[in-house]
Amino acid sequence: MPTNSDAKVNPAAKRVAVMGAGAVGSYFGGMLARAGVPVTMIARGAYVEAVLRNRLFLDTVTFQERVAVDVSTDPSAVRDAQVVLFCVKSPDNEATARAIGPHLSADAIVVSLQNGVDNVERIRAAAGIDALPAVVYVAAAMPEPGHVKHSGRGDLVVGEFAGRSAGAEVQPPRTEQIAALFASANVPCRISADILGDMWQKFITNCGANAVSAIAQMSYGEIARDDESRVLMTRVVEECIAVARAAGVHTPGPDFTEKWLANLAKFGGAFSSTAQDLARGKRTEIDSLNGYIVRRGTALGVPTPSNFALYALVRLLEDKAAREQQQARPAAAAR
Repeated sequence: MPTNSDAKVNPAAKRVAVMGAGAVGSYFGGMLARAGVPVTMIARGAYVEAVLRNRLFLDTVTFQERVAVDVSTDPSAVRDAQVVLFCVKSPDNEATARAIGPHLSADAIVVSLQNGVDNVERIRAAAGIDALPAVVYVAAAMPEPGHVKHSGRGDLVVGEFAGRSAGAEVQPPRTEQIAALFASANVPCRISADILGDMWQKFITNCGANAVSAIAQMSYGEIARDDESRVLMTRVVEECIAVARAAGVHTPGPDFTEKWLANLAKFGGAFSSTAQDLARGKRTEIDSLNGYIVRRGTALGVPTPSNFALYALVRLLEDKAAREQQQARPAAAAR
């Protein structure tokens, strides 16, 4: 495994692997590495080459620093990790879970740092991995391999699903272990008594804004200040809350949407991850966001027309990008 031998490592810290080192994984993994935690980033070749040349560049709202981390393109690099941050895009859940499953240590804690509310279930179904659910609050992008541009927040919520005893025999419980790990890096990490409710609250905001930002290719702040898009996002959020209630999930209070939109306007120039994916011609997580709401709404008898419209439009844009990439390949080969 390629290493950066000059990393300042705390020998008492847990060994961490980041599976899918994009903007989110690189931010949180980078913060841990900066605090002396031994971290291995598992990512694509261009990322690995960039980090080997110049370290991981954390370009945050409070500091800029190049951080030494180990890097690999091989999923088997999770084998020595005590904590694995599972950060791949939701369409890659099953393949990634199966790829790392045989290499995980028996006592490894896998933490799902992903958008959506069904990732833990899908990871377990694919590979029998009992991942710890988490809610991620961070505005970050990766303008180039190995460069994390952070523009807001950077905190986590973790918890066990109600009725599950996963990790209950472990002392301290795995939620406490993960919260302590991030606290050692000055990353706020709250332990939730209702992680499903917390996941849905974040999920609803993702559904409300991500696709709008993507279709318009505009920042959160721009769409939050536009009157028509505020009406649309309000309708999307109301549909999501209706689906959550029908599913028996604790839902946010009546002033939730108004407060969320006011907060969204403060995100300034940050673009949604869906917008970033579309701009790069990559598959998005729309199936696990508005698409999930459409499917759950259909199953529960809850109409979701606004969510369906956003879902259908993003899928069209994905298909368009895929066709353009296919058309570009023969042209490039001819040159």
